[in-house]
Amino acid sequence: MIEYYKNNKKITIPVTVVLALILMFLIFSPRRADQTGEFQTEKIKRGDLVATVGATGTVRARQTATLIWGTTGSVDKVNAEIGDRVKADQVLASLSKTSLSQSIILAEADLVTAQTNLDDLLNSDTARAQAWIDLRDAEEDFENAYDYRDALNYPVVKTQVLLVKQNTPYGVVDVPKIKTYKTMGTEEEIANADAELDLNEAIYEDAKRTYERIADGPNKDDLAAAQAGVDAAQATINMARLTTPFAGTVTEAFPIPGDQVSTGDLAFRVDNLKKLLVDLDVSEVDINSISLDQIVNITFDAILEKEYQGQVIKVSQAGNIISGVVNFTVTVELTDPDELVKPGMTAGVNIVVKEIIDAVLVPNRAVRLVDGERVVFILNEEGRQERVKIRLGASADNQSVVVGGDLKVGDEVILNPQIEFRPGGGPGRGPPGRDGD
Repeated sequence: MIEYYKNNKKITIPVTVVLALILMFLIFSPRRADQTGEFQTEKIKRGDLVATVGATGTVRARQTATLIWGTTGSVDKVNAEIGDRVKADQVLASLSKTSLSQSIILAEADLVTAQTNLDDLLNSDTARAQAWIDLRDAEEDFENAYDYRDALNYPVVKTQVLLVKQNTPYGVVDVPKIKTYKTMGTEEEIANADAELDLNEAIYEDAKRTYERIADGPNKDDLAAAQAGVDAAQATINMARLTTPFAGTVTEAFPIPGDQVSTGDLAFRVDNLKKLLVDLDVSEVDINSISLDQIVNITFDAILEKEYQGQVIKVSQAGNIISGVVNFTVTVELTDPDELVKPGMTAGVNIVVKEIIDAVLVPNRAVRLVDGERVVFILNEEGRQERVKIRLGASADNQSVVVGGDLKVGDEVILNPQIEFRPGGGPGRGPPGRDGD
């Protein structure tokens, strides 16, 4: 109890009432200059703002090859281990010939024959010379058959010498007598001549086509067929060994000499670590602010205190709906990878979508939403907080651009303003958002 005298009368006031009055005074009384030490402030200034869109993804190589055995056999040689850098078409491992099937062994002989045929087409002129001779002979035969058949269409005058007995002063003697008559080919002769003519014409046309096909060099169809024979034999032989399709680094290796392997067994994985990509799922809200060649900042939990750079190389034009959420795939490429970055690592990516130079910036921590308006509280000359309306433009994680309102460069904005109690509700707080330009 607290006692004091008023007009010579003694009055007693409970301690709880006094404490309640003090508390109400502290809450509703304005801040004074000597209380400013409780405020956290930051001076408004001009600067550059970098707006980003953040996402996470997994590192992958731009080129990845998984090599598997194409046949069964016993591993003979292994020429690469994990971490080795390999060239394109380098043989990484091979199987013992004695452990291979007969078809693979015979493919080596088939390859020699096919390669010889291909070389003949490319380099030998024998085929063209023989084709010319065949064409010349076929043309001569065709012309002879044509002349013979044509002659059967016209009558032929034939002469026959007959011996006639005749009495002479010297006795009976044989006297020659010439008889002439006209004749034409019989139906059988004409039919046989027609058939012979058709046959010789067909032979001639075939010879003509053959020569024309190779007159100016090997025919492309013949070359394609010969090359196919070479490729088929080589593909069969290649089943007994594993070669790299491109230059890269061996990231997985399983074979050991003496192993018995089967068709489909995994042997190696090769990655091109000079080209590393990260695929990101970007929300439909942000996708239209992302475009090709935008700059990217990349960090890794596994690589501390180091930041990498990259750029956007692909933006999906169709969204993927997963659990009702629409995301778009954005692919970025690291422009400065090193040996620390490996496929499978989780990457945190910030895509720079906008850069604003020399703008008035306000800390996002200072922005409040009061009665539907964006405001900040500044520390006035009297050391009291004062509310100022603002309009915001682009925002980043920590700052936003001020595009309107009464906030000026040099103002001391309060990061932890005093809460104002009003009838019907409090001040309300929310993200800065964007009010337009």
